[in-house]
Amino acid sequence: MSPRHRTTAGTVERLLDTALDVYARDGREGFTMSAVIKESGVSSGSLYHHFGNFDGLAAALYTRCMTRLLEAMVAALEPCEDAREGVLAATRAYLRFAAEHRAEAEFIHASAYAAFLPAHAAAVAGAKEPLLRRMMDWAAPRVAAGEIVDLPPALLEMLLIGPVAETVRRWLAGAPGVGLDEAAELLPERVWRSVSAR
Repeated sequence: MSPRHRTTAGTVERLLDTALDVYARDGREGFTMSAVIKESGVSSGSLYHHFGNFDGLAAALYTRCMTRLLEAMVAALEPCEDAREGVLAATRAYLRFAAEHRAEAEFIHASAYAAFLPAHAAAVAGAKEPLLRRMMDWAAPRVAAGEIVDLPPALLEMLLIGPVAETVRRWLAGAPGVGLDEAAELLPERVWRSVSAR
């Protein structure tokens, strides 16, 4: 990698890291371009150069956070030969990610319906698609073997991710009676029962 490309990559990562730090510290109201620029020491011109505008930066941060979450799930899922063990591992990986990377989990869930996302939906989907495809590729032979229910990929994804995503969303919001330790103990088996074909 050339020095220029290293500098460019470093600036992008610094802006994304700073944006997440600002969001974690100041919340949605304090998540502004001026706060990120001030904190990062990067010029507004550089931010515009790399991301187009502040919405572009927010979308890039969302994409990075979501990609890291899906990577954690895939890393837990793929080594598992057994269908049940894979589903349990992927479910626990989501919960563990939220516990260990709360700021990223908060940004994912707070941004799900954010105004900045529609304009960047294609780029976000493009980043997520290879990881979601790997999850479905893992499931495919287990569907063929009659171990996992045969559903359209989008619906199977909803059964795998939907319950745990909603649990994390409520935990982040401070909903009473929702704890990640209890969820990690009780929820994976229930998710498995929802996708088991037996």
